[in-house]
Amino acid sequence: MKLVNYNSSWEEKGYELPNYDREELRKDTMDKPSWIHFGAGNIFRGFPAAGLHKMLDEGSYDRGVIVAEGFDYEIIEKAYKPYDDLSLLVVLKSDGDIEKKVIGSVVESIEADSNLDNEWERLKEIFRKPSLQLVSFTITEKGYSLVDSSGEYLSVVSEDFSTGYKKPLHLMGKITALLYERYTNKHPIAMVSMDNCSHNGDKLFAAVEDYAEHWVKNGYMEEGFLNYIRDKNKVAFPWSMIDKITPRPDDKVKKILEEDGFKDTELIITSKNTYTAPFVNAEETEYFVVEDAFPNGRPPLERAGFLFTDRETVDKVERMKVCTCLNPLHTALAIFGCLLSYTTIWEEMRDAELVKLVNRIGYSEGMPVVVNPGVIDPMDFIKAVLEVRLPNPFMPDAPQRIATDTSQKLPIRFGETIKAYRDSSTLKVSDLTFIPLTIAGWCRYLMGIDDEGNPFTPSSDPLLDDLMGYVKDVKLGDSSINTSILRPILSNDKIFAVNLYEVGLGEKIEGMFLELIAGKGAVRETLKRYLK
Repeated sequence: MKLVNYNSSWEEKGYELPNYDREELRKDTMDKPSWIHFGAGNIFRGFPAAGLHKMLDEGSYDRGVIVAEGFDYEIIEKAYKPYDDLSLLVVLKSDGDIEKKVIGSVVESIEADSNLDNEWERLKEIFRKPSLQLVSFTITEKGYSLVDSSGEYLSVVSEDFSTGYKKPLHLMGKITALLYERYTNKHPIAMVSMDNCSHNGDKLFAAVEDYAEHWVKNGYMEEGFLNYIRDKNKVAFPWSMIDKITPRPDDKVKKILEEDGFKDTELIITSKNTYTAPFVNAEETEYFVVEDAFPNGRPPLERAGFLFTDRETVDKVERMKVCTCLNPLHTALAIFGCLLSYTTIWEEMRDAELVKLVNRIGYSEGMPVVVNPGVIDPMDFIKAVLEVRLPNPFMPDAPQRIATDTSQKLPIRFGETIKAYRDSSTLKVSDLTFIPLTIAGWCRYLMGIDDEGNPFTPSSDPLLDDLMGYVKDVKLGDSSINTSILRPILSNDKIFAVNLYEVGLGEKIEGMFLELIAGKGAVRETLKRYLK
C-alpha cells in the first residue's frame, strides 16, 4: 500500500487519499511528538487515528501519532511495517454507501518489547520529550489487570516487582517504567485510557501506582516518583467513553476491495489470535467523550469530533452507554445469538423475539435509571443503536466476538442497573424480567450446547473453565436437576456487582434456567413466552 506516484484512478474509484506530506509529518512528529498510543488494533486505526487524519487533511494540526503495541507484536510486524504504517478505513453505512479512506496519520510503529533494545530505547526517548502531551490506550480491560481470577498477582507481575523496571514484562510495568523516564525531568503528561470499561482512567492509575509502590518499596525507584504520578498537575488519568464498532476484517469487504484492484487485503491472524488486516471495516457512528485534564496541553482533537468535558459528565455518558443504551443490548444479543446459532448481529436484529428482548432491556428496564449527561441525549443514542447501528447489514459483527470475556462485562452491563433498582425508592428489583432472563441465558450458554442440542465452543473468558464446570453435568430435558448448582455463579458479586440471591433474583434466574434447558427448542420457546 504505497502512496508514492499514486494515480487518479484510485480517487475515481472512491478512495480518499491523504492531502498532506507524510514525510514532512513523520520528521516533525518523530522530532517533537505530541501523542503516542498503545494498542495497535482495529479500534485505534478506525477511530482515533482516523480522527487525527481528518485534522491533518484539513490543515488544523501538524503532528501525527506514534503507535506502540505491548502485547501482540505481530500486529506491528505484519499490519504496520509492510505498509509504511498506512491503513485503509472502510466505513460501512447503514444505507449501503461505503467510504474508503487511506489513513496516514500514523508515522511510526513500535513493538513495546523491553527486550528489543532499539525499540525500548526509542520509547524511553519519546517519553522524555517535553513536547509529549498525550499517552493513550486501547488495550482492552484485561490489559490493566495485574491479578488472576483468585486475586493473586500474575507471575509476570510478581517477576517485574522483584527484578525492577529495567526490563519489565507486563504492559503496565512497561508504562510505569516509561513514566519514570519522564519523571527524571518532571514533565507533565496525560495518560488517557480509551478502553471500553468503567472509570478507565482509574484502572490505568491503579495499575501504575501498584507497580510504582512495589518498585519504590524494593528500592528500584525514588519515592518522589509516587508523588509525581499522584499529582494531577503533573500526571493526569482522565476518564473517557469511547463508542465505535470495528469488527474483524470481513470477507465481503475484502472482495469489494479486490474488485477495485486493491491488493493489500490479506487477513492476518496472529499467533495470539488477533484478527487484523491492512484495512479496517467500521460503522459510521462514533463517540468519544473525555475528561479535559491535560496538564501539558493537548492536540485540538475537538476538531476531530472528540467531546471534552468534566469527569462527572463522562461518568454519566459512560453509564448511559455501558449500563443501558448499548453494551447490555450487545451482550444479550451475544448470548442468545450463540444459543440460536446466529453468526452476525444484524441478522439477529431481524429476529422478532431478539428485537423485542433488547428493546425491553433498553427502554423498559434500563432507561428508568439513566441520568441524561447533557452532551448526548440517551433517547437519541438508544434509538440510533436499535434502529440504525445494530441492524446495519453491512456491519459484519458477530455475537461470538461480543461474547468474549462476558464474565468481566456483566458487573457493569447488568449489575449496575440491578443495584440502581435495589437502591431506588420507586423501582423494585422484583420488577426486572429481561435482565434476569439474559443472565439465565448466560448460564445456559455456559453449557456449550445450542438450542438444537448441538455443541458449540463458547468464546474466550478468563473464568470460562471454572464457570462451565458448574454446569458440565446438566443435560437438556433434565427437569429434576438441583438448580443450586448455579449458586456459586449467581452469588458471585465479582461477576454481577451484587449477590443475586441477596437482591431477590437468584431463585428467579434458577427457574428461568430450568425453562431454558427443558429440551431442544426451549430457548426459543422461553423467549416467546416471556416476550409475548
